[in-house]
Amino acid sequence: MKRILNPGTDTQPESLSRRIFLRNGAYATAGLTLAVTLPLGACSAPPPTTALAPAPEPIPAPPPPDLEANAFVRVTTDNRVIVTIKHLEMGQGAYNGLATLVAEEMDADWAQLEAHNAPADAARYNNLSWGTAQGTGGSSGLPNAYQQMREAGAVARYLLVSAAAEQWQVPRAELTVRQGRVLHAASSRSASFGELASLASRQQLPASVQLKEPGDFVFIGRSTPRLDIGKTNGSAHFTQDVNLPDMVTALVAHPPRFGATLAQVDSTAALAVPGVLAVLTIPSGVAVVARSFWQAKQGRDVLKLEWNESRAVFVDSAELLEQYHLKTTEPGRIAVKRGLLKQGFKQSSRTLQSSFEFPFLSHAAMEPMNCVVQQKPDGIEVWNGCQLQTVDQQAVARVFGVQPAQVKINTLFAGGSFGRRANPFSDYVVEAARIARAYDRKVPVKLVWTREDDLRAGYFRPLYVHHLKAGLNRQGEIVAWRHRIVGQSILKGTAFESMMVKDGIDQSSVEGAANLPYAIPNFRVELTTVDPGVPVQWWRSVGSTHTAFATEHFLDRIARAAGRDPVQYRLQLLKDHPRHTAVLKLAAEKSGWGKPLPKGVSLGIAVHESFNTCVAQVAQVRRLNDGRFKVEKVVCAVDCGLAVNPDVVAAQMEGGIGYGLSPALMSAVNLQDGKVVESNFHDYKVARMQDMPDVEVHIVPSAAPPTGVGEPGTPVIAPAIANALLAATGKPSHRLPLEAALT
Repeated sequence: MKRILNPGTDTQPESLSRRIFLRNGAYATAGLTLAVTLPLGACSAPPPTTALAPAPEPIPAPPPPDLEANAFVRVTTDNRVIVTIKHLEMGQGAYNGLATLVAEEMDADWAQLEAHNAPADAARYNNLSWGTAQGTGGSSGLPNAYQQMREAGAVARYLLVSAAAEQWQVPRAELTVRQGRVLHAASSRSASFGELASLASRQQLPASVQLKEPGDFVFIGRSTPRLDIGKTNGSAHFTQDVNLPDMVTALVAHPPRFGATLAQVDSTAALAVPGVLAVLTIPSGVAVVARSFWQAKQGRDVLKLEWNESRAVFVDSAELLEQYHLKTTEPGRIAVKRGLLKQGFKQSSRTLQSSFEFPFLSHAAMEPMNCVVQQKPDGIEVWNGCQLQTVDQQAVARVFGVQPAQVKINTLFAGGSFGRRANPFSDYVVEAARIARAYDRKVPVKLVWTREDDLRAGYFRPLYVHHLKAGLNRQGEIVAWRHRIVGQSILKGTAFESMMVKDGIDQSSVEGAANLPYAIPNFRVELTTVDPGVPVQWWRSVGSTHTAFATEHFLDRIARAAGRDPVQYRLQLLKDHPRHTAVLKLAAEKSGWGKPLPKGVSLGIAVHESFNTCVAQVAQVRRLNDGRFKVEKVVCAVDCGLAVNPDVVAAQMEGGIGYGLSPALMSAVNLQDGKVVESNFHDYKVARMQDMPDVEVHIVPSAAPPTGVGEPGTPVIAPAIANALLAATGKPSHRLPLEAALT
């Protein structure tokens, strides 16, 4: 894959003075240990003895304290800079991105940096975009922590410089810092961070700190070696790697249909399996506890279960699609409107309409759900690739009837998530806690979900149907646009409902459609929310997973119907949106848009904003000898504000495109009679290496504050591919996945 990295960090300067708001208990942990030593002459002489008494062992001096600059930065006396990372590292580069900000303001040596996960403590490690909750999601990791982590690094630097000034008796203004050393040019003295750490721990905290100007950046805007390199050499620690003394493993038999409950269980055969220790009934099913995973699975396989399905879901995907299509013929709740829609359509000389279908989707993270829970005398300890620390901490506390502060969460690496580990109900975490409480042996209990468990008992991206209608005037301009969306709310019944559901509109269902940037005078988006009883939650890029496809593919159809070039048509509609315009032009230029193409090759373009980041992609597809098409290349342009680490930005665009290929080409969860048809990767198909096209990533230069990159690359690829197929065949696509046309 080819990466074109243009971070651009040399434009507008930032404010020099920033208020330090991270006042917390961590500052106090660097206190001094004072020892009082009396001179020998002041001590009473020992009584005379006939034998010489052995000299008492000297009391070792306490080790010099490290510098605990704040909640995020610790400098050790052996010259390590330990950065506490408050966001889950699940492959998106949180370790590097947040550590880069600290290293920049400290002028540290990158080789001395280490990244450690933060404990569950919302008072110190809350997501600033979410208020008092700690967690990772919504591509908010770097944007919310950008200022915070820079200030944390600047405070540490200030304390180290103050220590050197005191030690050398020189003014602070005469000191500089470079590559982890404080320097005094006039006397040629220098000291490492580690040498100054103890003295720095006694310095007074600054009231404010001065941050660097962009022109002085050393790390920001440049690529740095990954701090989570353990993923490539096997030393990284995931939940599945946890192996504690006396630990047992649990698997759960879940109902075959959503909403069913246990009626009866015969555990005789399961308890006869060697290694099986217990069979426990919990609200979500029946847990088999054993000494190993395989023993637990063997025990689960021979359980005799009867389910009460009086409240079970017996829906079919095909039936739901039919019902949803019917609902698009009726008005929904108005999410946004402007102008006079009816008059706009009356003034139109031509109208176009399209419907689009989107299936249920699984998150399909490489590491299925798992969690370790142990009861301890002073509380509960959890090991997990935890994405919502505050939510999970509170949920576990409720299970055991303790205070949230008594729940210690060890956040580990996560083998992917795509939203799944941020379950608003803490489903699998609560399940692990209930098993540990029911087993009540005070030993670690590891809950493991198999791939089949996650596909059939997990939570899904909702199924949606869209219907769009546009009116064009004689010049081919859009004068009216109506967009109806029918689907399930991912926020209903969650703690987020009161904040994100307004007047019956789930904001996540209409994002990407309600804020469509195109200049259309008469515009309306309507939503009809349904509830078929299928468990759903957010999925990477959330509402944009379906709204981007519907709007961008429909717009391409309109442009071609008007006899206009799709890029030029969009540019005319985006005259008031410079960021969209910039990525659109950049992607078009780098892809050779408008130039002659080889026989059998076609291009499709799409542009979309999600999580305050603008992305444009051009997909290149080639017609094969059997009439199908293959995606050969994708050119991606992204405006994410200041690119803190261009390599991570490029990696996230590549990963987002790869992840988006699956629902574009092949992925779907289907329900038949209330049961999930798919069970593993043989029938829930996901993109493999042979499906991955060549990818070029181009970053728009910017000095604006950084915006998220974890999700915005995903929603754009499907409409770009569909638009390339439209260019090749003249036929629009009406449903995902597109597997019938692609290979």
